[in-house]
Amino acid sequence: MRRYLTGSSEGGSSATVALLLLMVLTFVTGVVDAVGFLALDRVFVGNMTGNIVVLGMAVAGADDLPILGPVIALGTFTLGAFVAGVFLRRRRKEWGGAVTLLLLAGTVVLAGLGVAFLVPAWAASSELELIASSLTAAAMGVQAAVARSLAVTDMTTVVVTSTLTSLASESLTDGGIKGFWNRRFAAIAAIFLGALVGALLLAFGAAAPLLLAAALTASVVAVGHRYVFTPATASIA
Repeated sequence: MRRYLTGSSEGGSSATVALLLLMVLTFVTGVVDAVGFLALDRVFVGNMTGNIVVLGMAVAGADDLPILGPVIALGTFTLGAFVAGVFLRRRRKEWGGAVTLLLLAGTVVLAGLGVAFLVPAWAASSELELIASSLTAAAMGVQAAVARSLAVTDMTTVVVTSTLTSLASESLTDGGIKGFWNRRFAAIAAIFLGALVGALLLAFGAAAPLLLAAALTASVVAVGHRYVFTPATASIA
């Protein structure tokens, strides 16, 4: 019988762990988006809505905004999500081997870019900035596809506009101030704190926040594979 992230007591425990892990990935999105916007020529690597808005204003010639970076980030994010979707399409709502491998690939990308920014000759290179924003966006596309596949409510890891809407229009109207303190608020707080930490770490160069993001993603992979992983044989009814 298939073991979903919700359902039985074991599934409920897995669901709790999955929720916490996706909160960590939401924090990671805040970290890397701070890097993208502040250090990689104002490119959002996780929030594609921001890139579309920036691109629209850039095409209008406003404030000397970049065009190439957001366009490539949009493309690589989409490509990352597509590739992840191909691997995940047969096993939704569960942590299979594909989830582990996809997040591990994102870890390698973030770690590799962090190391690259430690090389003085490369750190100030505009080429590395473009490569970093492109590859990080691809990693975030993979992460977003994984989060969508796991389908933990209100945990997309990359978008909080819909989460904020749900918090205001549902949680607050149904439960008043008591309804404010829930996973929706936690998701918003996580991406805020991630951006805060990412911006502060940029004082030590782009390598610091990228390596932190890689370490956190690696931790998610390790914990998720240990406590949420569903063997392929469990998918057979």
